[in-house]
Parts: sequence; structure tokens; C-alpha cells
Amino acid sequence: MAWFSSLFTGTTFAILGAALAVILAGMGSSKGVGMAGEAGTGILTEDPTKFGKVLLLQALPGTQGIYGLLVAFLILFTNPAVLDGSLPFIQGVAYFFAAMPIAIVGYYSAIRQGRVAAAAMNIVAKKPDDAMKGVISAGLVETYAVLALLISVLAVFGVGSMAV
Repeated sequence: MAWFSSLFTGTTFAILGAALAVILAGMGSSKGVGMAGEAGTGILTEDPTKFGKVLLLQALPGTQGIYGLLVAFLILFTNPAVLDGSLPFIQGVAYFFAAMPIAIVGYYSAIRQGRVAAAAMNIVAKKPDDAMKGVISAGLVETYAVLALLISVLAVFGVGSMAV
């Protein structure tokens, strides 16, 4: 039974939170970028000169994966106790929960942003001079990922300053 309790350490929870931030936000980004890319490739077969506008819309949902990676780096490298295995249990659990806003919101917002970007490809196809309207529409979804990133970053720094 001692092996079981040795699995559930502060370090384990902190690393699990960091991993979920990367995995979930990355999964959402890959799905969102893929959906926008599928919509954009049809446009490029008709008019390759629209590549820049299509690329911009396709790239937008990728930022959530970057946000998840940033939070994971903060968790892993701002407190040396995370990687040396001496992190107290309560701090590890707190790091886990600090990672959840960007993990969960990043996942969902990237997919939703991918849908908006895919729909905005119609603007690029039919009215390329109005393409920024589609970028702005997709960018509005980004607001919630940025808010989740902010909460996760503030929480990570708050956990790091906890007196245990």
C-alpha cells in the first residue's frame, strides 16, 4: 500500500496539471486549426493568391495550445520543488487546479474559434477585402482563452508564493 500513497505526491499533481494544460489546450488547437484548414484549402484551389488571408484565419485557433504550454512551463520551472520531488501535497494539488482554466477553456475555445474561422473562410472566398471582419469574429473567441490564461498564470504565481 505504500507504493500507492507514494504515487499521489505534490509533484505528481503539479506535473499532471501541467500535462493536462498542454494536452487539452493542444488537442483543442489542433482540432480548431484542422477545421479552419479544411475550409481554407478549398479556397486555395480556386485562388492561391488568398493564401495569406487563409493562413491567418487558420492559425488563430493555434494560440490556445501555446497558452497551455506557457502555463505548463510556469508550473514546472517557477518552483524548483516541482521537479526535485519535494513539493508539498497541497501545493501540488493547487498547481493542478491552477492549470485547469487554460486546460478546459483552451480546449473548448480553440474548437469554437476553429469553427468561426472556418465560417469566416466564406468571407475570404467571396469578399476578400472584408477578410479582417472574419479575423475579428474569430478573435473575439480568443478573448476567453486569454482570460483563462490570465487566471491560470495568476493562480500559478499565487501557488508559488503559498506558505506551507
